[in-house]
Amino acid sequence: MRKIIKFIVRNIPRPLMIKLSKLVFFIKPFYLGNKVECPICKKHYRKFLPYGNNAGVNRLCPNCLSLERHRLIWIYLNKKTDFFQANHKFLHFAPEQPFIKRFKKLKNLNYTTADIVSPIADLHIDILKTGLESNNYDIIFANHVLEHVENDIFAMKEIFRLLKSGGWAIMQVPINFKSQITDEDPNITDPKEREKRFGQYDHVRYHGLDYPNRLESVGFIVEKFEVEKIFSQNQIERIRLDKNEILYIAKKQ
Repeated sequence: MRKIIKFIVRNIPRPLMIKLSKLVFFIKPFYLGNKVECPICKKHYRKFLPYGNNAGVNRLCPNCLSLERHRLIWIYLNKKTDFFQANHKFLHFAPEQPFIKRFKKLKNLNYTTADIVSPIADLHIDILKTGLESNNYDIIFANHVLEHVENDIFAMKEIFRLLKSGGWAIMQVPINFKSQITDEDPNITDPKEREKRFGQYDHVRYHGLDYPNRLESVGFIVEKFEVEKIFSQNQIERIRLDKNEILYIAKKQ
């Protein structure tokens, strides 16, 4: 299974991966058990599926296709926000499959999805220059997007522009915790070299510990939601979170 997942992630274009993702559901009977649990779909299994460029083990929920970052965001939304109760105008770049159907069902949300190529997005726009109205959204998500775009600072500025005063955004990225600064080089275009340098063939940078500073540089106030300060080790293992991940909440005053 790990070899299959590794091949798919490395070789299949993202739009096609989205269309083929339903095939994962046929695997569910082989993972029956009660050792791990997804807080999004409430299903439990003996373990989760492998996923990622190197097919990391025990990561992908066979039911809703959530990864560690999705489960962390879901928990944050439930514990720390009025996301599920109050009326919000919400723009979601690169909409993730664990979220999109659930968010669309929420009557309190005025919910729009956006992407350049995704077949499940409402709008097909470039995050660097959306053409959308300023000060128009209460919430914006753009998770695991900024490591792909030509200029992440421009994308942050665009999201800041789109948010209303008092609005907030979640823009998670892979972070190299061994590096103090973000590593990027626009001259690196070879997929193999990008994978070696930035962690994946279609990444153009590897964000470092300066990531919250980059968010603050465009005007955001950044708050942290840290896994190890919220959950016990047993809970982290049960839900399968990345204990090192920090959820950065970017707020516009």
